[in-house]
Amino acid sequence: MKHLDIKQIQEIIPHRHPFLLLDYVEDYEPGEYAVAYKCVSYREEFFAGHFPQEPVMPGVLIVEALAQAGAVAILSEPENQGKVAYFGGIDKCKFKGKVVPGDKLRLETRIIRKKGPIGVGEAVATVDGKKVVSAVLTFAVG
Repeated sequence: MKHLDIKQIQEIIPHRHPFLLLDYVEDYEPGEYAVAYKCVSYREEFFAGHFPQEPVMPGVLIVEALAQAGAVAILSEPENQGKVAYFGGIDKCKFKGKVVPGDKLRLETRIIRKKGPIGVGEAVATVDGKKVVSAVLTFAVG
C-alpha cells in the first residue's frame, strides 16, 4: 500500500485550502486508482450555511472530493506531473445518504478508461461501509 499525507497530496494535485477535500490517501496506484479519506469536521466552512440547524456536507463537494481522489491517481503518473485534471462530465451520479460532522468519508476512484488526455473513473464514497455517493466521472488532463 502506498500512503500519502497532506503535503504529499499537495505535491500531486493543485488544490489548496479551503478547496482541498482530501486529508490523506490510504492507497493508490498511478493511473489506476486512489483510496482517500476526508474526516468531516463541524468546523468545515460550508456547514455555516448548509444547513445551520442540520449540517449536511453538500453533495457536489462529495463529488469534488471523489474527483480529487481520481486526480491523485491520474496526476501521479510521471507524464502528468505538474498538470491539472479538469471535469469533463459527471454521469450516473446517485446520492444515497447524508454526510454529517464526525463522519469519516472514504473516497475511492478507479480509472476505467483512458485515451490521450481524456479518461473516465468510477467513483464511490462511503461512510462506515455504507455507500453515500456513486458516479462516473470524465476528466481531461491539461
